Amino acid sequence: MLTKIREKSQGTLAWVILTLICVPFALWGINNYLDTGGEAPVASVGDKDFYQKDVNKAYEQYSQNLQGMGIDEQTLKAQALQKLIKDEVLLQYVHAEGLVSTDNEARDFVKALPYFQVEGKFSDKQYKALLASQKISSTEFINRIKNALTMEQFQHSTVDSSFATPYDVEGFFKIQNQQRDVEMITVPVQTVVEQPTDEEVSAYYQQHQDAYQTPEQVSVDYVELVLEDLVKKVVVTDEKLKAFYDEQKDQYTTPERRKISHILIAINDKTTEKAALEKALKAKQDLVTKDFSAVAAEVSDDKLTAKKGGDLGLFNLGAMEKAFEDSASSLKLGEVSNPVKSAFGYHLIKVTELVPGNIRSFESAKDDVNKAYQKAQAENAFYEAGERLTELSYEHPDNLQTVSETLGLKVQKTALFTKDKGEGVAADEKIRNAAFSEEVLQGNNSAPIEQSGERLVVVRLLEHKTAAKKELAEVKPAIVAVILKDKAQRFAVEKAKQLKDSLEAGKAIDAVAAENKLAVKTEKALVRGKSKLPEALSEAIFKAAKPVGDKANIFVIGLPSGEQMVVSLSKVVPGVMSEEDKKQMDLAKKNIANALGQTEFNQVLNSLQTEADVEVIRKPQAQ
Repeated sequence: MLTKIREKSQGTLAWVILTLICVPFALWGINNYLDTGGEAPVASVGDKDFYQKDVNKAYEQYSQNLQGMGIDEQTLKAQALQKLIKDEVLLQYVHAEGLVSTDNEARDFVKALPYFQVEGKFSDKQYKALLASQKISSTEFINRIKNALTMEQFQHSTVDSSFATPYDVEGFFKIQNQQRDVEMITVPVQTVVEQPTDEEVSAYYQQHQDAYQTPEQVSVDYVELVLEDLVKKVVVTDEKLKAFYDEQKDQYTTPERRKISHILIAINDKTTEKAALEKALKAKQDLVTKDFSAVAAEVSDDKLTAKKGGDLGLFNLGAMEKAFEDSASSLKLGEVSNPVKSAFGYHLIKVTELVPGNIRSFESAKDDVNKAYQKAQAENAFYEAGERLTELSYEHPDNLQTVSETLGLKVQKTALFTKDKGEGVAADEKIRNAAFSEEVLQGNNSAPIEQSGERLVVVRLLEHKTAAKKELAEVKPAIVAVILKDKAQRFAVEKAKQLKDSLEAGKAIDAVAAENKLAVKTEKALVRGKSKLPEALSEAIFKAAKPVGDKANIFVIGLPSGEQMVVSLSKVVPGVMSEEDKKQMDLAKKNIANALGQTEFNQVLNSLQTEADVEVIRKPQAQ
């Protein structure tokens, strides 16, 4: 079961594992490992308490997954708390049931993670350094991974046991291929000319002050460790370069390129070894007057290559038997071998392309050797300095001066920037997230922030400006524009309701549209997922209830543009399976079974939460 986890990383609990292992590690939700002092918990599950810091860490991970969706911080923190609770409920349940993952399973999982690998292989040094940077022992980390894997194991025991019946598949395609006929009237948003009064503007300003504030801003001091800077400091001598060249000589060697073709006379039940040899010798004689490719097409028992003149492509040592390889390696360009015996039979081998190998001399490769040597030395220095940077920024959290003096890094400053926008180093979202993190706002150094694998940055707070209310005079033009837009929107909504009422009263849609100088658009046989209509409109059409008898279902849907669509749904035809659908039957069964299994797992999780001793003591706070 656990061996499939990497293939099933889209599962409900996959983000738990990612949260537990991503760098920097967001190791929350399993054990409280910092002193909470007298702080009151936010929620509890059994004997496990969650504090505001736990919610903040969960929020940081949770919000990254939902960026750009316009969800406010308070809502996200509430959702993050619920995720913490669900995961803790499940963790306590699997422990109570005696489910476990072994140390070996956890270690195998960790070794496969790219965070702990150097040049594609697990690096114990990298592993220990990253854990040290997060102040967590290997034993504790492995235990957390084991918890996450066990939770994932339980999820898959539910999801993977689900199956879809032919009835389920048939029902799916009835809905998926369903056809719907609609007629629609578009109610546009008209421009409102009448300007709002000062009283309206003032009232709107008082009710929406949060929307008219200068955003929270910070500026930071920072130090950066840059690989390119270390490259420039590498001392180079000819002796060092020559030694490096000798170690890396394969990098400056072009191997011989040898392309071959063959004619195979097979030894089998029908052809004895003697007969095969005679046939091979006869073919060799025929090559005096015939082209190799023609003879191969006529007599070669390797039918696959015979169609291509016997072409075997590039010759690679180790792919064939020794006698074959010895012969192929010794031939000159265009030369044909005598019959060569292998386990398959007798071969005639010809070299059709030959480019001799070449080793670049030290002098000709010196510039490239110099660059490679400098980068290799700088990468080692970068890694060691990165470990020291992590240690120093943690051991001296109240200043960057110690880091600067020890590592020779200049302390630099940024201008003020917001959570959403910055310049220079603050143009990087990772830098901004760190700068606005609770840790940095409280006056501590950030953990090192990696940029493109060749730059590490540590920031600390320089200046913090909280959000401030803008004066009414400054924002009045913007408020007027919003009020006018809202009025225009309300007029469109009211007009759409009037049209809907007229249609429900029995008036023909053409007549209603004509009375209001609007047009009717007709769409027949609309199919789910294949409509060219706006997504919101298409979704509303396929969610709408079916018409009853001859009476159409009339409804209104607002579009993102502000337009209102008055829709008359007159006909719904159940879908049928097409020939193309039938070809995808196995995939459909698998996907439907997975969806049913996921639904079942969610129901199990909700049931466990209902039965568990869960208490939400207070709402999580926004920063």
